[in-house]
Amino acid sequence: MSGSDFDARVRHGGQHRWHTPQPNISGLGIIASYTAKFWAIVVVLGAITGAGGVLLILLLRLVERVTYGHHGASLLAIVRASPGWRHLAALLGAAVIVVAGLRLLGRRTTGGTEVSEAIWLNSGRLDWLTSVARGLLSIVTIGMGVSLGREAAPQLFGAASASSLAGWADLPTWQRRLLVASGTGAGFAAVYNVPLGGTLLALEVMLGTLALPLVVPALLMSVTATAVAWIFLGTGSTYHVSTYPFHPSQLAFAVLMGPIVGVAGVGWTRLITAANRARPRAWGRWLAPFLAFGVLGALSLQYPQLLGNGRDIVQLAIVANLSVGLLFVLFLLKPLVTAACLASGSPGGLFTPTFAVGVLLAGACGSIWSHIWPGAPVGSLALIGGGAFLAAAMQGPLAGAVLVLELTRNFDALMVPTLIAVVEATILSRRLGAHSIYSARLGTDASVEPHPSRNAAAIAAIYALDETPSPELAQRPEGGGPPG
Repeated sequence: MSGSDFDARVRHGGQHRWHTPQPNISGLGIIASYTAKFWAIVVVLGAITGAGGVLLILLLRLVERVTYGHHGASLLAIVRASPGWRHLAALLGAAVIVVAGLRLLGRRTTGGTEVSEAIWLNSGRLDWLTSVARGLLSIVTIGMGVSLGREAAPQLFGAASASSLAGWADLPTWQRRLLVASGTGAGFAAVYNVPLGGTLLALEVMLGTLALPLVVPALLMSVTATAVAWIFLGTGSTYHVSTYPFHPSQLAFAVLMGPIVGVAGVGWTRLITAANRARPRAWGRWLAPFLAFGVLGALSLQYPQLLGNGRDIVQLAIVANLSVGLLFVLFLLKPLVTAACLASGSPGGLFTPTFAVGVLLAGACGSIWSHIWPGAPVGSLALIGGGAFLAAAMQGPLAGAVLVLELTRNFDALMVPTLIAVVEATILSRRLGAHSIYSARLGTDASVEPHPSRNAAAIAAIYALDETPSPELAQRPEGGGPPG
């Protein structure tokens, strides 16, 4: 071996293998560890998930227009243009759809009804037809005003498609989990135009690792899905934000807000846990949606911002178009109506509602802080605290920060104060034993009790690709040069 060749190449059983001391490169290496069929599946899944995400968003927009009888740039604009009776009629109609839909679907999934449950507890298995049907049910009812996130539908579609293709290709369990997690991230990336955020969601949150052999498949799938979505949905950011300059008061606000956000995040995830456990059984399943949606419809007569996933709330708060009083009121009501919708059994996501709750809290506190130390726009403070709240609630500090960066596109000057708040909030929430918004929704019956080794299955399989290092490499002196 030449002195310039740092890696050692040896032959095992007629196959060339590379060994390197670089810790994030293991086994055969990224390209050689996966077959051509695996890479083809990754690209096909990305394209399918992107196209599915486009169709789901177009369906969401159609439902909004048909339900409220108006066109508009946002759900809030459409709702405000419609009479109050239509709010109530729409939500009661959504309750009928939820009751009928869940009655038809039952619990026919091979894995769980949540993507996280399938990845963590059921070997990445999801029934395609039932998962897609649940996704359609969620996107239709959210378009009608239910206070849950729209991301559940594309995530279910991407994850279930990945599970089906992995089964068809007879891939090992760890690769199926990787593909299902990547499909989850790709569906998210497509509808929110966040390829990096979708990748980190798949890896940091769903798989709990950023190991290099897992990064490239997840990234390729998210990028492919996003590229397909660009063709039909455009390349614009989810939120339109002015370029906020840096101000020293933002650093001080971040230091003070981090612990507050951490505690609030714990309260939010515990509320989600309680709502999940409160899902009714027997006859209560038919009554709960009417009760929860009816209350939401009544509240929307005074506070139409409560309808939908919360995207309009975030947009208004980060451009300082909400009064401090309204910020506090919405901060109290949005978590309650979202938890009520979840407890009713209605399918849907929690990403945007979580971000909205964090932005409302930080916006209200930021309005007060701006009187103590003027100079920083209130919208910038809302984004700093909202990003920290999202990261803590997801238990994904990198994913949370990157998602806010991609969702707004004008966040560079706020990154340092946001990361300060993210670190504080995440550490405190973990110290307090908080769930994430994903683990809070896991099934509680004995059949899905977690197995300690399952969460580490993917990374354990990566390590299993390694063989015993060659004697030549093992004898290399600590100085780093090749052996003599």
